[in-house]
Amino acid sequence: MKYKRILLKLSGESLMGEGQYGIDPKRLNQYAEEIKAVQDQGVEVAIVIGGGNIYRGVQAEASGIERVQGDYMGMLATVINGMALQSALESAGMYTRLMSGIKMEQVCEPFIRRRAIRHLEKGRIVIFGAGIGNPYFTTDSTASLRAIEIQADVVLKGTRVDGVYTADPEKDPTATRYSELSFQEAYEKNLNIMDMTAFTLCQENNLPIIVFDMNKPGNLMHILEGESAGTLIN
Repeated sequence: MKYKRILLKLSGESLMGEGQYGIDPKRLNQYAEEIKAVQDQGVEVAIVIGGGNIYRGVQAEASGIERVQGDYMGMLATVINGMALQSALESAGMYTRLMSGIKMEQVCEPFIRRRAIRHLEKGRIVIFGAGIGNPYFTTDSTASLRAIEIQADVVLKGTRVDGVYTADPEKDPTATRYSELSFQEAYEKNLNIMDMTAFTLCQENNLPIIVFDMNKPGNLMHILEGESAGTLIN
């Protein structure tokens, strides 16, 4: 395996499958199988998952809810997704820990850096929920920060497309995929890979990002085996 410890970032929308909202059990089980396959090869896996399939903090202002309140609602949505993913992973035979940026002892552990690293060393999959526990930060920022804290080798951003393109491939059929980019190139080309806070954290800490299609079976394993199945930003 090319990477020993990874931080896998999944969007909440990816859990919807073909639906318009909520959680698709088939997609959840597919992700669990993909993650189990790489963990069986000795890879230590940490996961950050969004909450957009349930609620987005940025929806708050449109619905009359204060932004800070809306962000906390979004954080709770990520915990719901984390619990669902935890259940799917454990049903597939893996040991997991759900850690939260907000204290809620009845359902998950509080995030403690050394404890998270110890869980990974013991072969447990660690899911980070509730963002970093503060409003105004996205789950992309959470993924970057947690990856740096646990000394991950790479951030794997699972999306619906197989990498970063010159334009939106769902709208522009002439768009071409980049196989590799530098952080500077991505910034100059104004490619919206992650929000600037998340992107800058990775850049300043020399943490590579790989954007890939998580919905294609086997893609996660291909990347960890060193194949070019997405776009590498380093």
